[in-house]
Amino acid sequence: MVNSKLILPADPAEQIVAGLIARARSAQHKIDTYDQAQTDELVAAAGWAIMEPGRNRRLAELAVADTGLGNVDDKITKNHRKTLGLLRDLKGADSVGIISANTATGITEIARPAGVVAAITPSTNPGATPANKIINALKGRNAIIVAPSPKGYSTCALLLKYIHAEFDKIGAPHDLVQMLPAPVTKDTTHALMRQADLIVATGSQANIRAAYSSGTPAFGVGAGNVASIIDASANLDDAADKIARSKTFDNATSCSSENSVIIDAAVYDATLAALSRAGGVMLDAAEKVKLQAALWPGGKLSATLIAQSTATIAKASDLTRPAVAAAKFLMVAEDGVGRAHPFSGEKLSPVLAVYRAKDFADAAAIVAQIYDFQGAGHSVSLHSNKPEQAEYLGLHLKVCRVIVNQAHAIATGGSFDNGLPFSLSMGCGTWGGNSFSDNMNYRNYLNITRIARPIPEHVPSVEDVLGAYLKRYGK
Repeated sequence: MVNSKLILPADPAEQIVAGLIARARSAQHKIDTYDQAQTDELVAAAGWAIMEPGRNRRLAELAVADTGLGNVDDKITKNHRKTLGLLRDLKGADSVGIISANTATGITEIARPAGVVAAITPSTNPGATPANKIINALKGRNAIIVAPSPKGYSTCALLLKYIHAEFDKIGAPHDLVQMLPAPVTKDTTHALMRQADLIVATGSQANIRAAYSSGTPAFGVGAGNVASIIDASANLDDAADKIARSKTFDNATSCSSENSVIIDAAVYDATLAALSRAGGVMLDAAEKVKLQAALWPGGKLSATLIAQSTATIAKASDLTRPAVAAAKFLMVAEDGVGRAHPFSGEKLSPVLAVYRAKDFADAAAIVAQIYDFQGAGHSVSLHSNKPEQAEYLGLHLKVCRVIVNQAHAIATGGSFDNGLPFSLSMGCGTWGGNSFSDNMNYRNYLNITRIARPIPEHVPSVEDVLGAYLKRYGK
């Protein structure tokens, strides 16, 4: 594949990237004839590179040491679980050659590579997210170049070292998987976006907007700000335990971590008691003011407090009550939405805003207000024993996922007890400013060629297609 995009000779960033792209195209050309078995070997090699226990631990330790975000044990779990789940999803999936032949329609589908993929990845998951994108790209016989966040650079570099070591075992070219050289800058990242064939972007909304405006086809994700509804029928202790597990996992680095909980008034006090038993501590009004000042200095979310433990956040906020520092997560009562109420937005920390709703319909209305402010399209969490409540949310809220009775941060990106594809990049549809609404998966990295063969002609009559309309409204 020849890249016809204009490269400015005098632009150093464009030239640096042009060299990477040329090597990637050469490597991708070498595997363009791989069959499914050879392709699946590439996938397995990249998967084992991060899943091998010793490597996994080193990657997790380096990620926390260099980014200062999250904690080692949870990153080990995330690296393992997300990669294992992805490999499960890809096992037996056809991604090479003819992948579908429908005799009734006469349509044969052939999977083809997208080409060279530009992968934009965040500091919150500097091992798991690049690995997920790399594995999906390889499943489609693509080459991929990663643009890591500067904080996550060393983790990504170590991951690529491990992948290349596995490639040596199977004779695959190293240049299939590359990364931008240090220091990673906006110039080189944007040059990569312009020169690649496909962009898969996860991270800041600034990078997502840059991806969509680059002139290259792009999959980008929307902002997270997950709200969780607890209705009067819910098992309160079960809901509280799952919210606590999700809210505290990796110090809430995930965009799928709950940021607000909206509780039916009929069970409000009982739910707060359950959340307290699960490790949450409700702050009083004065403590809430202190926490807000620390989390949003100058009105902007503090980069030094995101993905930190409650003890670190409590100390930085001058919260001296012993129970606060010992809490698993902090709670603040909230009744407003918008810029004047920053707790209604994404916090990327073990802090949960708590709303009281008059009933389920009011709870859904509060979530709608929150998502009109931030988080539209992503997903909503529901704890309820009434199946119809989930359908109501799916029909009325601007969300691409309704996660029912699960630990949301673990479930929304795919889990072994639900049917969503394993992914660390969730499309948010047009509501979230995205071009897709599913969990990013290997099919997003493919071009599909369709062969259309003739089938017996069937031309419907006007009565067949418009009969019901014409009978009701006349001609």
